[in-house]
Amino acid sequence: MNVKKSVGIVQTQTVQLPDLRLGNGSILSPLLIAYETYGVLSEKKDNAILICHALSGDAHAAGFHSESDKRPGWWDEYVGPGKAFDTTKYFVISSNVIGGCKGSSGPLTTSPVSGKPFGSSFPFVSIEDMVAAQKSLVAHLGIDVLFCVAGGSMGGMQALQWSISYPDCLRNCIVLASTAEHSAMQIAFNEVGRQAILSDPNWNNGLYEENSPRKGLALARMVGHITYLSDDKMREKFGRNAPRGNLLNSDFAVGSYLIYQGESFVDRFDANSYIYVTKALDHFSLGKGKELTAALKPAKCRFLVVSYSSDWLYPPSQSREIVKSLEASDKRVFYVELNTKEGHDSFLLANQKQEDVLRGFLENPAT
Repeated sequence: MNVKKSVGIVQTQTVQLPDLRLGNGSILSPLLIAYETYGVLSEKKDNAILICHALSGDAHAAGFHSESDKRPGWWDEYVGPGKAFDTTKYFVISSNVIGGCKGSSGPLTTSPVSGKPFGSSFPFVSIEDMVAAQKSLVAHLGIDVLFCVAGGSMGGMQALQWSISYPDCLRNCIVLASTAEHSAMQIAFNEVGRQAILSDPNWNNGLYEENSPRKGLALARMVGHITYLSDDKMREKFGRNAPRGNLLNSDFAVGSYLIYQGESFVDRFDANSYIYVTKALDHFSLGKGKELTAALKPAKCRFLVVSYSSDWLYPPSQSREIVKSLEASDKRVFYVELNTKEGHDSFLLANQKQEDVLRGFLENPAT
């Protein structure tokens, strides 16, 4: 464990909040939210930042859960003392989305009716529902106005939704590697992943308990992971090299890598949650052009939008479309396209330029 410039040992907490009415009319009861906090909330409660995670993320954004942990939270590069989200200045909150599988209400939580995990009987949740649940958590923590909401990919969608769902409760919004709605291609990749899960012999209409559809979920992860990398990065990392291990698994190193990614993913994620969260992504739509401009009109906060040159999953053109609509609705918005070679995952990785951009935006709120 490397605790240098780290928030140190942290613990995921779970809180039960008042019932939540979802956008489709369903009542989520009980509402459980798993979350972590880093730093200290100021007396005026004006330094709180909410970090929103991507598809496979969770509440553990920074620090370590134990001294034996080899890997810190998923955004530890940017959350901690002296980092972009400086925990000596800010009170940082990170929560697991509802519909997920890391402690918040989702398919793995127990149904009060059956006494068993919800499984596929869990109600559909949208990005807007996820944000409503986060708003309940923020209120529970005694915070009326957030200094900032920030997130990449699906987290960026949540940040955008915050700006229009609760415009009076947010001062700054950071959207990285994201979009205002999925294109047909982006929906298509998610559909292939869902179909892989549905085709698994252990799917059992989503009512599995012990024998989960591991193979289908692994295949879904393999498809998804391809979209997170760039062609240049894959060529640099794997080329046409043979794998080091068993050729029966794959003839190529990149194939062996994807198999490993899929097999390791099933130990930390749930197949039902994968379906629920990807559907929430696909159904999220603030529109395009004039429709998007109108959708963003209620927002009152400043915006920072960041895209990445090598990101072909959520290309810079989709970020620029958000920026164009924000400008058309007279919002204060800053846009940066970072030149990277790592693809969509760029926002998760250490990058001094990204560090400087995030820090500069947060430390100069008057601009």
